[in-house]
Amino acid sequence: MSTTATLQQPLEAIRYGAAELKRVIAENTRRAFMVTMALLLLIALYAFASKLIEAWLFPPPNVVKVKLARVSLDNLPPPQSQNEDVPPPPPPTAAPAGPAARAGTPVAVPDAELAPDAKDFANTDEINRASAVGGSGEDNGGFADNIGEGVQIATREAEPDIEDFVSVEKEPSYDEASLARRVKYPEMARRNGIEGIVLVGALIGKDGRIENIKVIESENEILDEAAVKAVRETSFTPAQQNGQAVRVWARVPIRFTLR
Repeated sequence: MSTTATLQQPLEAIRYGAAELKRVIAENTRRAFMVTMALLLLIALYAFASKLIEAWLFPPPNVVKVKLARVSLDNLPPPQSQNEDVPPPPPPTAAPAGPAARAGTPVAVPDAELAPDAKDFANTDEINRASAVGGSGEDNGGFADNIGEGVQIATREAEPDIEDFVSVEKEPSYDEASLARRVKYPEMARRNGIEGIVLVGALIGKDGRIENIKVIESENEILDEAAVKAVRETSFTPAQQNGQAVRVWARVPIRFTLR
């Protein structure tokens, strides 16, 4: 259909015109106004209800209101002057004096001069004859004769220093083959190919027992524990000096070698 034919159609055949557009615009305007008012009402209700819900779920703490009292500086007493005389201290109180026989350092007093209330004290002769453990004073007249009876004070011999060199007639001895069998190569050192020498110091007592043991020198700390354990399990013959056993330090080298 051509454009000329479309223009020649009657106006009633056209579906939309100015009147219809005005009606559609009016309806959409009323609908938009109602939707907008409904949204504004919902926002207002939400703002009001949220405060109520928050106050219900998280109530504010109770605050105790205190009424402040006004104090006037005019009613305060004047400050104390620093020029006023300081009151003197109270007079010293004399301590009650007891009987002369009961206070102070004990002094020997003849029996005739003792006060009647001090007769329960021992006299001079009984004090001189008293024993160390107490008693009636009726002994042989000696003073503290039983002190030290049955008491033995044990003296401990000082441990020699490992750094000091002590010359003896016979050094401590041990079975080297037995010691070699007791040495167990650490597995970690074996896997990593670690070799070295550990110098172990052992304090050998007069009975041949090891009283103390320590590592003097070590090429690798992994080998120390195995060396100390092997030396500790070894039997020693004590050192000799002037025909008697003496306590000395023995230096035992332990070599770790992979074959």
